Amino acid sequence: MKVFIKTYGCQMNENDSEVAQYYLEQDGFDIVDNENDADIVILNTCVVRKKAEDKFFSTIGELRKKNKKIGVMGCGAEKERENLFKRGVNFVIGTRAIPRISEAVELSLKNKKVAFFDDLLDQIDYKNVLKRNSKYHAWITIIYGCNRFCTYCIVPYTRGREKSRKMTDILEEVENLTKKGIKEVTFLGQNVDAYGKDLNDGTSLAKLLHETSKINEIERIWFLTSYPTDFSPNIAYEIANSPKIGKNIHLPVQHGSNKILKKMNRRYTREEYIELIKKIREIVPDASISSDIIVGFPDETEEDFKATVDLVKEIEFERLNLAIYSPREGTIAWKFFDDNVPRLIKTKRMAYLLNLQKEINRKLNEKYLEKKVEIIVESEGKNGYFYGRDIRNKIIAFKGNPDLIGKKAIVKVKKITAGPLYGEIIKIY
Repeated sequence: MKVFIKTYGCQMNENDSEVAQYYLEQDGFDIVDNENDADIVILNTCVVRKKAEDKFFSTIGELRKKNKKIGVMGCGAEKERENLFKRGVNFVIGTRAIPRISEAVELSLKNKKVAFFDDLLDQIDYKNVLKRNSKYHAWITIIYGCNRFCTYCIVPYTRGREKSRKMTDILEEVENLTKKGIKEVTFLGQNVDAYGKDLNDGTSLAKLLHETSKINEIERIWFLTSYPTDFSPNIAYEIANSPKIGKNIHLPVQHGSNKILKKMNRRYTREEYIELIKKIREIVPDASISSDIIVGFPDETEEDFKATVDLVKEIEFERLNLAIYSPREGTIAWKFFDDNVPRLIKTKRMAYLLNLQKEINRKLNEKYLEKKVEIIVESEGKNGYFYGRDIRNKIIAFKGNPDLIGKKAIVKVKKITAGPLYGEIIKIY
């Protein structure tokens, strides 16, 4: 039987899809690249935003018209559970039950509707999940779940509480991946800085970064996503001391107003966040800081919004992911807060921040003009351009060829924009 896996959402979902593919292939299923060629379509879903949820619901309707067997995994499976059967889904797999994916498919082929929500994370055979969508880069989940319970966020309810993998298992996975040509890894967690705290054996993200840096074949190491009160200075020292660890720290602030931060249950103040950024930049002077901000959270006033604008101006993020607040069913904000900021005001505030960030990006990018930077070539774009990124996660485009993908190169930047930089290759190695 032929199976197609369609992945929505975050990088953790991408890694989960790779795990699901491993189990299916082990049990004799054929993974195809197109849903039209598949007998069974598995949707690995995201419900962090309503738009993502609506998208996979719409896809279910389209697949039913094509008479496909449909499976749902990911956060949408946890949030909707057996309700998905009413929409025509044949089987449902929870975020921690991926090892039962083949069993679910086989039962659905016998016209049985099944939903598995076991916690089987400890059974996942990561050391043998070696097939990746990239030939040189691998996503590696190191901690599951989140204990923070931000009032707007559905993740703790769909991913569960924090659960770290053993460091020895992760390092073995990395070692095995290098034998398949992997040169670059990204460690993943909803709160990656909390890695190891639940193991009570001294394991930490800083130690994992240190040990991974010792693996000769690994050329670059990234990690996502950080939480301000869990970010340890030891992580910054590891970044400063290793030429392999990416000097980009994605540290979501979410808002610039202490009133809204408290309402979000973010567990830090504006002042504490700013001090943390100062400390990071003191340890890693060339650190690139990126962040997330939510616009239009309940009770956000013009004064609150101005506090966010001032924070963005003060810190000058290298990249900013902006989202308009929308209530997510099941969260504290959905239960207890009125969505009382008008949509028009939300969109105006969003547009203002987008334009502000473009100005900041262009200003920061000017420092790159005529500079030579080392990149790893990632992918092909349009019009003969290829893309790579430097150690600060800056995207650089240049003319090239497919043989360059996965290789290191020195590129001289010749043109800047508010987005990618453009350059020419000086050296390949």
